[in-house]
Amino acid sequence: MNKVAIPNVRTKNRFSDHASNDSNNASNNKTNNKSKDKSSKGSIWEYIALATIPLVLVLGNSMLVPILPDLQEKMGISRFQSSLVITLFSIAAGIIIPVSGYLSDRFTRKSVIIPSLIVYGAAGVLAGFGAVWHSYPILITARAIQGLGAAGTAPIAMALVGDLYKGGDASKALGLIEASNGAGKVVSPILGSLLAMLIWFAPFFAFPIFCVLALLAVIFMIKEPPNEKKAEPLGTYLKQIRDILREKGRWLIPAFFAGSITLFILFGVLFYLSQILEEKPYSIEGVRKGLVLAVPLLCMVITSYTTGAKIKQNGTLMRWLMNIGLILMTVSLTLAIFLNTNLYVFIGLLSLSGIGTGLLLPCLNTMITGSVERDQRGMITSLYNSLRFIGVAFGPPLFGWLMNMSHKTLFITVASMALLMLVLVFFCIKPNEELKGKA
Repeated sequence: MNKVAIPNVRTKNRFSDHASNDSNNASNNKTNNKSKDKSSKGSIWEYIALATIPLVLVLGNSMLVPILPDLQEKMGISRFQSSLVITLFSIAAGIIIPVSGYLSDRFTRKSVIIPSLIVYGAAGVLAGFGAVWHSYPILITARAIQGLGAAGTAPIAMALVGDLYKGGDASKALGLIEASNGAGKVVSPILGSLLAMLIWFAPFFAFPIFCVLALLAVIFMIKEPPNEKKAEPLGTYLKQIRDILREKGRWLIPAFFAGSITLFILFGVLFYLSQILEEKPYSIEGVRKGLVLAVPLLCMVITSYTTGAKIKQNGTLMRWLMNIGLILMTVSLTLAIFLNTNLYVFIGLLSLSGIGTGLLLPCLNTMITGSVERDQRGMITSLYNSLRFIGVAFGPPLFGWLMNMSHKTLFITVASMALLMLVLVFFCIKPNEELKGKA
């Protein structure tokens, strides 16, 4: 009897141990999942630190838009030469962004962002002295160096968001980054105009201060997850990028160009407004001009933040919002061809276009950032941001060239580009398919 009983007891104990272990494992898994969920949400300070990076980037460009006419007058340069202050910055950034993306994938995001902010701020001081000395060569050289620094800021921050957050939290953070980008565009014309009232070149010296604040925020408020995978050789890495573009290029490449053309239109319109508001019949200068420039941008900011908070991983909603946004842009820019004599109506139409931009960009950001794993995310988001910078670069000079033809020619061109984007996005980008299976 005892011989029979002993194995039964052991068996019972064994089953009991297994049940206990299963219970402990389940408990541990729940704890880990809760911890993971908690960490993925991030703190308000982390969100603020991330938001400072695109904010600083935008201040470096948009704050100078209101003073371009003053720059032309004080330095004795042409409209085209003044537009190069924006263009050279953006071209330099656009060329170097893919390199920054590769370095951030190979090492860490912060190891690229931190030195980039230092270069960006230091070159801003040099640009300021170029303006003080009335030296156009020093000024545009410093602006190009600033562009090199800018390449490692906002584009890498977008990849960092993809590392830190998942699902709805990622789209919310990306919406915040796009809203911060837009908020910088809202504040910077007003701030640039205010500073220019003190002395016309003051904006050049102002944004290095913002760089220092952003630098401190990144260092102390953002804890980057470790890159646990061993870095791939360059050849293998480029092959992986090529494979991603082959597999997903059908929608990734149209998404890249949609972001680029949107920023081209946005910065071109800002340049256009900055030029015409000081002319008759408007004769609006200084802070009043900055406030007028800020109206369409404010509409874009509010829409961007709301869109990022609402879309989560809802592919159907993204598809609707992207197409509605592009319809708004196409219709408003088409009406602007004819309705430009009344300033209030004209600004209203451009504000409607800004709302369309705010609906489109957060959806593109969420899809592109979530389309790849950590090890290739820096390069993919960098290629996207590189094209965005190129769009910004060519906006002012091409709008200036089109302005010399006629108002109608300018807006027929940009309305046609918005319509082309609408066709591309409608037929090529289907978020439900691309986000299938992603958390």
